[in-house]
Amino acid sequence: MEITSFTPPNSKEAEESVIGSIFLDPSILPDVIEEVRWEDFYYENNKIIFKVMEELFDKGEPVDTVSVIEKLRESNLLQKIGGEDTIIYLAQVVPTTANVMYYTQIVKEKALLRALINASSEIVDAVRNIGDAQEVLEYAEKRIFSIAEARATRTYDLLSNVMHDVFEQIEELKNRAQKGEGDLVTGVSTGFKSLDRMTSGFHRSELIIIAARPSMGKTSFAANIATNMALQSNIAVAIFSLEMSKEQLANRILCSEAKVDLHKVRTGQISDEEWEKLVQKAGELSKSRLIFDDEPDLTPRMLRAKARRMKREYGIEVIFIDYLQLMTSRSKGYESRQQEITEISRSLKLLARELNITVVALSQLSRAVEQREDKRPRLSDLRESGAIEQDADLVMFLYRDSYYKRKKDESGKDSLNDEHEAELILGKQRNGPVGTIKLTFNPKLATFYAADRGYQ
Repeated sequence: MEITSFTPPNSKEAEESVIGSIFLDPSILPDVIEEVRWEDFYYENNKIIFKVMEELFDKGEPVDTVSVIEKLRESNLLQKIGGEDTIIYLAQVVPTTANVMYYTQIVKEKALLRALINASSEIVDAVRNIGDAQEVLEYAEKRIFSIAEARATRTYDLLSNVMHDVFEQIEELKNRAQKGEGDLVTGVSTGFKSLDRMTSGFHRSELIIIAARPSMGKTSFAANIATNMALQSNIAVAIFSLEMSKEQLANRILCSEAKVDLHKVRTGQISDEEWEKLVQKAGELSKSRLIFDDEPDLTPRMLRAKARRMKREYGIEVIFIDYLQLMTSRSKGYESRQQEITEISRSLKLLARELNITVVALSQLSRAVEQREDKRPRLSDLRESGAIEQDADLVMFLYRDSYYKRKKDESGKDSLNDEHEAELILGKQRNGPVGTIKLTFNPKLATFYAADRGYQ
């Protein structure tokens, strides 16, 4: 069904009032241009006139009735819009500019509604012509997002306004310090005190990378932090798992919290006491706002759509992605995988900024680590793209020396299953120090904890 049976949303009065206000006071034009473009006007005369205003503004020329009439005459458009009488009429249509931004918002809203109607019509055509549901979904998502991204938003502010907000934050921290509130965490606590001391928690709008070679415990460490945040800080946290199913991830988190051997749970060989622990922790976890998504073919576009929905429905503050190199853009325009990873990395940083959330992405390290005598990771080991390092606000590496020096004990059992030391290396921190934090890893429980205390 083609959408042609009704007049698209518009407001002739609002369009004329915007143009008339500019004629009355040209100094308001920059504010108006920030919100609407000539394409946003519905009526052809208004489109032409506002476009001329934009062109005069871009050239630094006066924007008034005389200059607009002259520009229209030069372009052979004056008669098309009804001659000088039209300009004179518009210049007198409003008595004041007091409500110009209100009129501007009406024009903007009507243009958005028309764009959505056009998009819906194109999506219907796509259903007819493409047929494949997944391709139509991608097309529809792209079409809607292109409309959303085209809407201008104010991203600048006076330093005086910014400084006011910054000073309020500093004052709050100072007061908390004077009250002796201990280690100050200005972001979301990770549940690891030593990490919080160095980072003051995970902060909004930041992209954080947790990188390691395979089998170092990236997923376990990320799950530990995510669970700590959900349970201790009572916030909504999303985990996008491209490698494990929701059930596998939930099983791992449950065993970690209940301190029950993961292998025992998998085989069903658990005692009554362990069963009670599992039941208790399952109840606690069920009350949390941990959200799992196990889409294995996750694209940046899909991630953005899902994250937006989760932000709206649950108010998520942190998302984890396990792991970055498993994502794909599905675009065929990239010359190399490195270029694709660069775009994916950038999209994660933009997502953090757009939704004002923390994005934590796990990342594989290149095999170059294995060729060195000292196998502790470096920033240069970030696999496939140096852009990951550039985009990230915080880069952390997990390293376990025992992984490379594991030996069989007398019974032939792999000692790698025992508790052992781990290092969390902060290789980059945009707003803080770098250094190494000592941890202990218990692989049976898929759990990391502070090295200076026993597991409790």
